Amino acid sequence: MKPRTRARALALQVLYEVDIANHPPGDIYTLRLEETPLTDELSEFAQQIIFGVLPLIPILDQIIAKYAPEWPLDQIAAIDRNIMRMALWEFAVSHDTPIKVAINEAVELAKQYGSDSAPRFINGVLGALADHQHEIQQAIQNS
Repeated sequence: MKPRTRARALALQVLYEVDIANHPPGDIYTLRLEETPLTDELSEFAQQIIFGVLPLIPILDQIIAKYAPEWPLDQIAAIDRNIMRMALWEFAVSHDTPIKVAINEAVELAKQYGSDSAPRFINGVLGALADHQHEIQQAIQNS
């Protein structure tokens, strides 16, 4: 697994556990970091994702629901939901990751952590979101 993919995987594990069990993100992050040591740079990258996504979950979910209405958010698997939140945050908020890279990384995480149909599903939803990147960036900035 590529180094930044490992950092994304750690971030995903933290976001998933917060989503499912509502455990404190800082505690989960520390535990996951002990299990999967990362360089300082990668650790910082994972932290940026986690603490970038968490406060924006309501708006990220609203955007996913708006641009992918055929998939009710409460019916999307928690792991898939968090993968999409991360990718959306990366290309619409942090701007450090090109859209295609964010989508490809999300698909890779879906292959590793999601169901058999998750990679195709996530690719489709994120592809629809990517078509509205500027509108999404405006919506997030105005929230």
